[in-house]
Amino acid sequence: MRTPIILGLLAAMTLPSMAQAQSWQEARESQHQVRDERHDLRDAQMHGDRREIREERQDLREARREARGDWRDYRQSHRDVYRRPAYVGPRGHAYRAVSVGYRFAPTYYSSRYVISDPWRYRLPAYGHGTRWVRYGNDVVLVNLHSGRVLEIHRGFFW
Repeated sequence: MRTPIILGLLAAMTLPSMAQAQSWQEARESQHQVRDERHDLRDAQMHGDRREIREERQDLREARREARGDWRDYRQSHRDVYRRPAYVGPRGHAYRAVSVGYRFAPTYYSSRYVISDPWRYRLPAYGHGTRWVRYGNDVVLVNLHSGRVLEIHRGFFW
């Protein structure tokens, strides 16, 4: 009688950790799938016809949609990673929703607000001269030279 109870307890303790590992693996594989689809689209644009390009664009959209879903699942199962202390903006400035193209003052993308480890949050890679910045509970990709917002993830932090 004791053995089935112990086995049941062990299974209950190991299954959640296995599910989280699977979620992380799924998110990683989805990002690789997006990269492969992007490469296929470039090949089709260089060597394919219009129908093939249209099909590759559709495949890339589907891969991105799946990657977003896997990332959301990962974020939901790792809520503690996305729980940050209250946001305190630069003195004299108040939070208001921004859109792509908005220009931030340099104080908003100083080292205090830059996300130094974007891989921890599974954020997409950023290019040269851009950084992920915390703005309220949002995360924005900012061009450091112009201060322009390139991408926004609203409600990113809990």
